[in-house]
Amino acid sequence: VLDWLYKTEVSVVDITGGAPELNPHFRYLVEQLKAFTRPIHVMDRCNLTILFEENQSDLAEFLAFHRVEIVASLPCYSLENVDKQRGIGVFDKSVLALQKLNALGYGRDSALSLNLVYNPVGAHLPGDQKELEAAYKIELFRHFGIVFDNLYALANLPIARFANWLKLTNQDQKYHDLLVGSFNPRAVEGLMCRDTINVGWRGEVYDCDFNGMLDLQWRNEQALSAPMFVWDIGFQSVENRAIATDKHCFGCTAGSGSSCGGATVG
Repeated sequence: VLDWLYKTEVSVVDITGGAPELNPHFRYLVEQLKAFTRPIHVMDRCNLTILFEENQSDLAEFLAFHRVEIVASLPCYSLENVDKQRGIGVFDKSVLALQKLNALGYGRDSALSLNLVYNPVGAHLPGDQKELEAAYKIELFRHFGIVFDNLYALANLPIARFANWLKLTNQDQKYHDLLVGSFNPRAVEGLMCRDTINVGWRGEVYDCDFNGMLDLQWRNEQALSAPMFVWDIGFQSVENRAIATDKHCFGCTAGSGSSCGGATVG
């Protein structure tokens, strides 16, 4: 993957996963990207509690040293809602992690960007991103002295654990109808699949990380639909390629839209 990247014009690498920092090659990947002869902006989708896992006590310092942008999940600014969605004790650990990152300069130094991610607790669409960001900044600073750069509001997509929860609570059809009924054509232009590819840890290529979770891997139309890996594609060949879609895509196109950078419609 690094060899392929070196030959391209890619300027941003966004590392994601349940907890990408636990991959044994995570730090090697970051170090190698930062050693490129051209500048590479590296982002880490961090769940915050990872900073307190065994053998991760220096992770925050590692990220700050390499100027890695952090995009951290914090479903709400209240203990009750976060622990309800993520588990008991997650909110307190998240607060401590954010305070540690602030102490290192994240959210204060322009070179150390700290962004938070909000997603609703339940089967409804996120509220206005700007209003949520303002509320987050007021509440987190007032109660914990925490500062950050931006808030990204993401919709819950009906896949994986959330899809199972919807079925268990008999809300799957209702939520699907909500997404379809809230379709916003203006949200399509800013979707991540329009200018980003997702690369699995084994080199598989997908249109987005959600398609990766659903195993909608790129296929070679000229080679009997053989699965494609990142080293199989040329940098220019990704332009104008048809994007694999399914009903979960309504989650990204509902309301104000939902992409890796939050709402796609201001």
